[in-house]
Amino acid sequence: MSLRLYTAARAAAPYRVRIALNLKGVAYDPLPVNLVAGEQHAPAYAALNRQELVPTLETADGTLLTQSLSILEWLEETHPEPALLPKAPGERAVVRAMAEIVACDIHPLNNLRILQALEAHAIEADRRTAWAGRWIDAGFTALEPMVARHGQGWAFGDAPTLADCCLVPQVVNSRRFGVDLSPYPAIAAVWERAKGHPAFHAAAPEQQPDFRP
Repeated sequence: MSLRLYTAARAAAPYRVRIALNLKGVAYDPLPVNLVAGEQHAPAYAALNRQELVPTLETADGTLLTQSLSILEWLEETHPEPALLPKAPGERAVVRAMAEIVACDIHPLNNLRILQALEAHAIEADRRTAWAGRWIDAGFTALEPMVARHGQGWAFGDAPTLADCCLVPQVVNSRRFGVDLSPYPAIAAVWERAKGHPAFHAAAPEQQPDFRP
């Protein structure tokens, strides 16, 4: 049995995993979960992922993996080539820090369930957009000098890493919230390069079977 990825076209967390799977050339079956329709809360899916979130990755032996960063680390350990982490411990820590700025500090404040909670509290659409944009800008402000210092075409060095797997989906999300990338030229350059890379292109939301414009 090949890997089975419970995913959603526009969601950033499974987008990260799709990029990493593509970079490593690992085949998988995508199983879309309609988050807007609430399919993640159905009992059958909740039995797979107790948080009722995507992604969930089902391995060949039936093991269920959740949380995108954990899945990315599992992929690195089980499919080490091409490497998505540098060899030197200090450099690996920098890449992980970049990834965690996105996955732990930016994304949780602008994902679907947070925006739905704000809407449920009668927060207007323009204020929800401003909320999301505020935290994206804060994270990108921290990331920009790191990418400028360490990047050589990608977020760290001259080949994609876990940092790019996290950064590129967040750039895509930032466009939905009207975030101006002009203050972040190093990040914008990574995004431009990723658009031309087959692994990133194939992982993009518009290439997924459940994508809706």
